[in-house]
Amino acid sequence: MLPSEPSAATLASLLQPGRSQRVIRARAPLRISFAGGGTDVPPYCDERGGAVLSATINRYACASATIGGGRLAVKSLDYDATISYGIEDPFVYDGQLDLAKGVLDHFRKTAPLHEGLDIALHNAAPPGSGLGSSSAITVALVRTVAEFMRIALDPYQLADIAYRIERLEVGIKGGKQDHYSTAFGGFNYIEFYDGIAVVNPLRLRRETLYELEYRMVVAYVGGSHFSSNIIERQVTNYQNSVERTLKAMDELKRLAFEMKQALLRGRIDEFGAMLDASWQAKKQMAEGITDPRIDEIYEAARKAGALGGKITGAGGGGFMFFVAEPGKLFFLQSAVKAQGAQLVDFSFVEEGVHAWTLG
Repeated sequence: MLPSEPSAATLASLLQPGRSQRVIRARAPLRISFAGGGTDVPPYCDERGGAVLSATINRYACASATIGGGRLAVKSLDYDATISYGIEDPFVYDGQLDLAKGVLDHFRKTAPLHEGLDIALHNAAPPGSGLGSSSAITVALVRTVAEFMRIALDPYQLADIAYRIERLEVGIKGGKQDHYSTAFGGFNYIEFYDGIAVVNPLRLRRETLYELEYRMVVAYVGGSHFSSNIIERQVTNYQNSVERTLKAMDELKRLAFEMKQALLRGRIDEFGAMLDASWQAKKQMAEGITDPRIDEIYEAARKAGALGGKITGAGGGGFMFFVAEPGKLFFLQSAVKAQGAQLVDFSFVEEGVHAWTLG
């Protein structure tokens, strides 16, 4: 099941500002990746160049911070998990809120946090959802702490810091696209080269955006999603020059460009057909991207009028989405629900991560 919103009472009890207390909040949107996912993972993107096409949606990862009582404390409102350390204490990376530890550790090396911080986190999608939720919460928390410390960061700097914390310092395997997608917001064609990211915002016609939004079906299919394992197999295949993996990744990069062109021209049917081609290529990168249940849902959706669709993240479970043929939206929705998937209302959003201050 998807996590529920924390109650107003829970938020108030944890985050109620006093008269002289400053509260910083930030929210970062989750994203749907249409094409190119996997080509943003080193060493492929460093050696051959990667490209992804993605868009942010109206589901958010949120972080709040207040001055702490001489400690660094973090509470997850979704899982009722809490950690608390002295300001100078070394963090123990044991799987308990490790990303939050990584962010705090990064910033306390930059400047002392004499008074400590109390952090609260909430995410609108569970870990392993395929919507970039872990990267979004990292970006939201980086933005929150930077704001608290009055450190100015542009979206490129913010995304780069969040990427380095999550992938290099904490050591969670994955690509680069999620941090840039949530930092910038909107529809983006993002290119990756050796240590360089270039974000190209797409200026879509409103009619195109609304039509795509209308004809898309997003569903939570559940299942076990271990993106680190899948990505590790993908990287190993690439490093071993497995032909099907190399061909698939090159094809995904090509399709990301072609799908961008289709959207800019307002050609939703072409976009949907290429989405199917993207899914067929993605399955060739590594084992574990799909399984019999995912295949069954996909085939049922295609028979009911889906032009194409895919898993939203590395694979193995989480969310799937589909683009319906004209006039087939109801049949597609019914077929997906009949497979036991949970339909999710969504809309595209243009704004990336945003922070604000109370008190």
